[in-house]
Amino acid sequence: MAHETAANLDGVLLLKGLTQQERDELARQCRFRRYAEGEHIIDGQGSGRDVYFVVAGTVRVVNYSPSGREVAFDDIPAGHIFGELAALDGGPRSAFVQALSHGATAAAMPPDIFLDLLARYPKVGLDIMRRLARVVRFSTERIMDLSTVGANNRVHAELLRLAQAAGKTGNSSVISPIPHHADIASRVSTTRETVARVFSELTRAGMLERSKSALIVRDVDRLTELVEDLRGHF
Repeated sequence: MAHETAANLDGVLLLKGLTQQERDELARQCRFRRYAEGEHIIDGQGSGRDVYFVVAGTVRVVNYSPSGREVAFDDIPAGHIFGELAALDGGPRSAFVQALSHGATAAAMPPDIFLDLLARYPKVGLDIMRRLARVVRFSTERIMDLSTVGANNRVHAELLRLAQAAGKTGNSSVISPIPHHADIASRVSTTRETVARVFSELTRAGMLERSKSALIVRDVDRLTELVEDLRGHF
């Protein structure tokens, strides 16, 4: 069950350009709640229109097929936003959002407060538009991958995405914590067995290494070539 907890909006990237007083005023108009791991924050197709800011922990955006299979779309860490689509167009929720870690905390902002925020601060509105543009680009790329690229290569692409998000040192990237095979399989619409097989192949090729606490991509450039070469054929 969710519990209320004291928090503020100081770590929210979207609001960094506001003054402390302005952030504090917005925080007073939000509801802060702490969630258990796996607990739903938003239910897909629900009628709620609140906008959420992740204050602590990480949440995951997922949806479910008619057979109940979970499809993961994105993991959203502290400092970021979700749920803005319903506030902008008044439509139902487009996906489920659940707490990925125990103690994940989110601040729910009423839709009228959020829309007033966009109207009063054009820079915030522009940042929201840029975020939505990134979502469209990512979704387009993912649709193309699912439509034209084999399962093995979709795993390559997801591994590259994780490596790029983790940052590159030389030609290596350290992904921590180690992603679960089931999570990657859900993201790229394949099986855990396929993910395990691809990881084994990359490990034998010297491109991937697993330590106690991290997954190390030893040759990010080569992995990039694998992904881009295949996409270039379509």
